[in-house]
Amino acid sequence: MAETAAVLEDSSLLSRLDRALLPVERFCALLSGLAIFSLMFLAAYSVTGRKFLGAPLLGYVDYIEAAMPVIAIMGVSYVQREGAHIRMDMLVGALKGRVLWLFELISVLLILVLIVALTWGAWEHFARSFDCARPLCSRDSSIDIGLPTWPSKLVVPVAFCVLVLRLILQAVGYGRALVLGLKRPVAVPLNLSVAEQAQAEAGQLAGHE
Repeated sequence: MAETAAVLEDSSLLSRLDRALLPVERFCALLSGLAIFSLMFLAAYSVTGRKFLGAPLLGYVDYIEAAMPVIAIMGVSYVQREGAHIRMDMLVGALKGRVLWLFELISVLLILVLIVALTWGAWEHFARSFDCARPLCSRDSSIDIGLPTWPSKLVVPVAFCVLVLRLILQAVGYGRALVLGLKRPVAVPLNLSVAEQAQAEAGQLAGHE
């Protein structure tokens, strides 16, 4: 897993776009966290109902299936921005300067191509289940209680669109660093050393006092 990373900011257009996208990513990550939190209550309600009332929550599995895309996908762009996805730290950590930025740029572009293809496929998957001429605009529903599946399917292309914007910003950031030979580019995650990480954590603790 990647080390703790920092994203530098300045007054450039790229940095302003980075900061403008960040609240959207945080909101998506918040929705993911709320979905996880809500499933905890649903699980407690279902277990309590089964134990004391002999009747677990009807459609519990359907609710889990509906929430799973929110849990798994909505926070992916925020994690990409923070540089917290799994990556080859031993290799990346040994690279410096333009070689590092070239490696990062190629990686981001490959991810971008993949995510664009997945976004198109996810949108087609959503489109097949959405039809306003039908009840609840749904051509498909869950097995137990008939929940429409299109809202869950819509989550995936929406989250991927946010990720595409993030990847474009990072590609520009790495490309700019590669061309200009920058040491500390903005709008891209920069791995912190142990000393820098400790200093950042100390600063956070001081801010809470």
